[in-house]
Amino acid sequence: MPDPSKPLNVLFLCTGNSARSIFAEAIVNRDGQGAFRGYSAGSFPKGAVNPHALVLLSKLGYPIDGLRSKSWDEFATKDAPKLDFVFTVCDDAAGEVCPVWPGHPMTAHWGIPDPAAVTGSDAEIGLAFAEAYRVLHNRITLFMSLPHDSLDRMSLQRHVDEIGKLTASQA
Repeated sequence: MPDPSKPLNVLFLCTGNSARSIFAEAIVNRDGQGAFRGYSAGSFPKGAVNPHALVLLSKLGYPIDGLRSKSWDEFATKDAPKLDFVFTVCDDAAGEVCPVWPGHPMTAHWGIPDPAAVTGSDAEIGLAFAEAYRVLHNRITLFMSLPHDSLDRMSLQRHVDEIGKLTASQA
């Protein structure tokens, strides 16, 4: 695991920044044990975190204070945190032209179906959010368990790409 005195900064992008990228930010910040710092943003942020995402995170014991839907423009400035990794977690953001990130962080696409697009009963919607959370949690756990200090850049890139290709049943 990386040195907690120099945490690795990980930005998760999604179009609306209201659920999947918010989940990822929360997971990294709680489970990264200070060795990782998670952020999230969107290309067209909704302006509010999805209430279903907040309910699930609260039930799972995550702090939700400070979680907010924000633009990726906040992370493309010279005053933004130096990013080590940028992961897109929805299909829309993967196809968009992303800003040029200062410092040239490693990038990968970890697409997850949008739980906010699910319609139906409260139970069906809840299951969609739980599944998105589960897949992200498993992928992020794999990512954070990589021997970051001992892998060269090409090997690390291969690993983060492979994590993103895991199907829901594999993750």
